[in-house]
This record gives sequence, structure tokens and C-alpha cells, in this order.
Amino acid sequence: MALILPVNGIYPQFGKDNFIAPNATIVGDVVAGDQCSFWFNAVIRGDVNSIRMGNKVNVQDNAVIHATLQRSKTVIGDNVSIGHNAIVHGCQIHDDVLIGMGSIVMDNAVVHSNTIIAAGAVVLEGTICESCSVYAGVPAKKVKDISEELIHNEIGRIANNYIRISGWFRGEVS
Repeated sequence: MALILPVNGIYPQFGKDNFIAPNATIVGDVVAGDQCSFWFNAVIRGDVNSIRMGNKVNVQDNAVIHATLQRSKTVIGDNVSIGHNAIVHGCQIHDDVLIGMGSIVMDNAVVHSNTIIAAGAVVLEGTICESCSVYAGVPAKKVKDISEELIHNEIGRIANNYIRISGWFRGEVS
């Protein structure tokens, strides 16, 4: 059973049709929208500051979402995929974003809509990532613009796939 705990009397809150893996950990001041999924060994710690997540956010296996005490909250928009082993810490992630596997997004960074953070990238503290772009490397830099087709065929496809896959765990056939 998933570990869902209050911190200082504040319980995590969830919208409709969420999937929470049996070994995910979600604690404290966390608010998630509808159709979110929290996969195996994901850790979402709203203990030192708040975490706000929109609709259709998937937090994949071993990913960590946290914030910084009295300094930076974490705000995640709609239709966001946070890849396996990624760390999202005290930053803003706008709508329609893919955070690649093993990447790190640090405090006070802002990732604008329709953006891909490549696998293994490190978005340093305070970095502003432009909309419709791919960021890669250490530290992460803009490497190219992306087309509307890539936005919908990659970012949208992954977010929608995770909704479908989470249905399998709830016994839905598709």
C-alpha cells in the first residue's frame, strides 16, 4: 500500500482517477489534479514547502519531487511527464512538458510550456527554459526548437499513454 502521510496536520489531496503505485510515497502539502499517476518508488515530499500539480501529470518510477524550506515551492502544470529517476525541486513546470529520464530541474528554474528537458539534463537554479524548445546537457542549454507535431506526438502521446497504462492497474482493459 502506498505511503500517504500528513505533515504538520496537512494531508496530500488528490483529484479524480489517479493511480498511486503500492510503493509510492506522497507526504504533506501536495495537491494533485485529475488523472495523475504516481509510479513505483516515486517520492513526492510536501514536507518543507508546497507541491501543486495540475491534471494528467505522471511521476514515473524513482522520480523525486521536493521543494526548499521557506524558499521555493514546486508548481507543475497540466499534461506533464516526469521521467524515471528525474528530480524536480522547488521549480515551476508549465503545461505540456516532458522532463526526461534522470534529469534534474533545480530551485527557481522555470520550464515554459511545450518544452522537452532531455534525459540526463541538469537545469540549474534560476534557469528559464523557453517554450517550444529542447534543453539538453550539463548544465542544460537550449539545443533546438521543436515543432507543433513533436509537441503533440511526443509530449501529448506520453502523457496520454500513462493515463491508459494506469487504467491497466485499475483493471480497465484498453
